[in-house]
Amino acid sequence: MSVSWFAHTLLPRRRCIAVVMASSLVAGCAVGPDFKRPAAPEVSDYTAHPVTTTVATDHVAGGEAQHVATGADIPGDWWTLFHSKPLNDLIEQSLANNHDLKAAQAALKVAHENVLAQRGSYYPSVAADFSASRQRQSGTISPTPNSNTFQYNLFTPQVSVSYAPDIFGLNRRTVESVQAQEQAVRFQMIATQITLSTNVVAAAVQLAALQAQVEATRELVDINTHMVQILREQTTKGYASGLDLAAQESQLAQTNASLPPLLKQLAQQRDLLAVLVGQFPSQATEQSFDLSQLQLPQELPVSLPSALVAQRPDVLQAEANMHAASAQIGIATANRLPNIVLSANTGSTALAMHQLFQSGTGFWGIGADITAPIFQGGTLLHQERAAKAAYVEAAEQYRSTVMGAFQNVADSLMALDQDAAALKANAIAEQAARRTLDLSQRQWKAGYADYLSLLNAEQAYQQARMNLVLAQANRYADTAALFQALGGGWWNRAELAQDKNEK
Repeated sequence: MSVSWFAHTLLPRRRCIAVVMASSLVAGCAVGPDFKRPAAPEVSDYTAHPVTTTVATDHVAGGEAQHVATGADIPGDWWTLFHSKPLNDLIEQSLANNHDLKAAQAALKVAHENVLAQRGSYYPSVAADFSASRQRQSGTISPTPNSNTFQYNLFTPQVSVSYAPDIFGLNRRTVESVQAQEQAVRFQMIATQITLSTNVVAAAVQLAALQAQVEATRELVDINTHMVQILREQTTKGYASGLDLAAQESQLAQTNASLPPLLKQLAQQRDLLAVLVGQFPSQATEQSFDLSQLQLPQELPVSLPSALVAQRPDVLQAEANMHAASAQIGIATANRLPNIVLSANTGSTALAMHQLFQSGTGFWGIGADITAPIFQGGTLLHQERAAKAAYVEAAEQYRSTVMGAFQNVADSLMALDQDAAALKANAIAEQAARRTLDLSQRQWKAGYADYLSLLNAEQAYQQARMNLVLAQANRYADTAALFQALGGGWWNRAELAQDKNEK
């Protein structure tokens, strides 16, 4: 019988209450400004003098000419353009195991759950409660139960419903704000992923450059060691002076002294690569890269300036921050307006459990509460003004981020152009220094040149070798920096493409 009463009496009342609450909803409008995406800058190029093709250097690793393909799309796995399987494996390993990236992904999960939690404000709040008590009334007061007993049990199950109609858009603006914050976190995660892949490429290129410098230095050590041996023999025979021998020994010592710092940097670079891919330095396998095994991309896709602001994750993050700040203005404005809360409850009260939901034990109630702020000492007013100022701050930060993005692309394009010219000049200088050293060695052995000329030729060749290696490494690093500056092609990666569509 109790179940029947609940089904035929209590539930219809709850439906009636729900109908009353639904009919009280007011369409309303969300106060505060509606956010509009900023327009793309009206510029046609990144640099005052457009870069179209870089100069080529024949017979040198990284010396290929590079052509700018304006308006072409950037692949999501742009690092594969270097055609190095070890490099590809390292980047895939880093994307799977890097802890900074995992932390950024977890932060995105937190932001997404916060959005889902905030969306709950759109719906009524329903709570069920059951209370049981045993009490005794004073004998001088009329007892509560109809049975006139002074000591009794009381059981009360009930359901309470409350709902705040979003008349002025407080809930909508709050959800809008946390959604924008989620987008900001999303693009921060994407930026972390792009930066990680770029750092792996840069670390691998630097590792290859250091290995080449170590190899060149060891070769110079062998040359200088051989020259010391020759001078010692000539000194004992009177063909060379002790001063010449001392100068060559000094040169050998200086060359040897330059080797430990290079080996230290090489070890540190390997440690960096290990951490980037999520390993402890002691656990990492020894990586070896050769600049000659990396293929320099010859076609460089460069996005149109109008598309850059829709691709760069830092710009999109700044835009999302600006959107969140705009929604905060609506929140601050709505807090200054009246707030309505509708409430209803229904249940049953009885002296015994088996009496619950019987005829005469039910109760219900509906109500409405409206609260309007009258005086808070100017708190709400100044909070609204602060929200508007925060929006101006976010807008200026967005503009600054856009300017920085265009500067990054311009700097990368100019670096590609000038470093290509620098590589050509350094290659010519290295070839000239090598010929000078060969001629100096022959003339010195034949007795046609003094030892000082030979020593100067050795020093010039050593510096030229180092400069050439650094110029080669700069070409690869510049290319990676350009892909990062253009947004890294994240919209072409399957796991991130949905993010752009959702936005």
